[in-house]
Amino acid sequence: MTWAIAAKLLAIWVAVAIGWTVGRMRWLGGGPAGSDTDPARVLANAAFYIFVPALLFRTTARLDTAALPWAFLFAFFVPVLALIALMYALYRWRSKPGEGVVAPSVRAITAGFGNTLQVGLPVAAGVFGEKGLAIHIAVVSLHALSILTLLTAIVELDLARERSSGNLAGTLLQTVRNTVIHPVVLPVLAGLAWNATGLTLPAVADEALQSLGTAVVPLCLTLIGMSLAYYGWPRTWHGLAGLLVAKLLLMPAVVLGIAHWGLGLNGMPLAVIVMIAALPTGSNALIFAQRYRALEAEVTAATVISTVLYVATAPLWLALLAWLSPW
Repeated sequence: MTWAIAAKLLAIWVAVAIGWTVGRMRWLGGGPAGSDTDPARVLANAAFYIFVPALLFRTTARLDTAALPWAFLFAFFVPVLALIALMYALYRWRSKPGEGVVAPSVRAITAGFGNTLQVGLPVAAGVFGEKGLAIHIAVVSLHALSILTLLTAIVELDLARERSSGNLAGTLLQTVRNTVIHPVVLPVLAGLAWNATGLTLPAVADEALQSLGTAVVPLCLTLIGMSLAYYGWPRTWHGLAGLLVAKLLLMPAVVLGIAHWGLGLNGMPLAVIVMIAALPTGSNALIFAQRYRALEAEVTAATVISTVLYVATAPLWLALLAWLSPW
């Protein structure tokens, strides 16, 4: 791992440390952890209802679908989405009483959603150069859209099932309504609808959306630190260890196996998508957890620790890929 990439990781930890200091000193005031006036929750709501929707809408509305490398995307998203669905099923089967119906989805996104921007972009640029960066950006353009949409639909189905008391029609209706009228899914659908018209975004709207979207990264990084200060570390490390293994080892191993031996992918495209799968947990997992008020401490710890451990696991995956299929 080069010094430039290490500097990027260090910058992430500095931003998280600033958020932790702000939360620890209670500089933003507010109520106790978990309350509606908890500053960490207020910032998470701001990200979820303002900044993330702006980013998703602009990304989808400007997406050039004709230029996307669909073969590479297929090799990445098929195993990733399938594994996330399987992990959700496993976590739901193993869920403990009192955790709530949301917990399996929160753990699934923690184990499956990578930090493709703050960590992934500098790694792709530093290791693979311009060609590899282009593949990475193509995956990033659909990363949040696909994973967040899938897990939003799953969690809303679970919540609707819990509330409807066995009424199948009511469950399906509530699931569809809550999934579509949602700050993640609705901007995606609206962006796709705009994209289908073939029109470009007006300059003022595009500038406003870009300004809002650029706030996602710094806000989410400081939010991780604030959440760590407010919620602390999880009471048990057993579940956390499983999340870390799934994110840093299982996810890239599955992508490597299916993409290379199943679909015949080699060289740089294979290396890029495997390294995307090997990324540490992204901050959107924490926003998701805070949106549904579940496992905030566990997700925060997984995000921080996976980023630290990535310094050790990333060189191992790069070495394996260089030996298996040089780029």
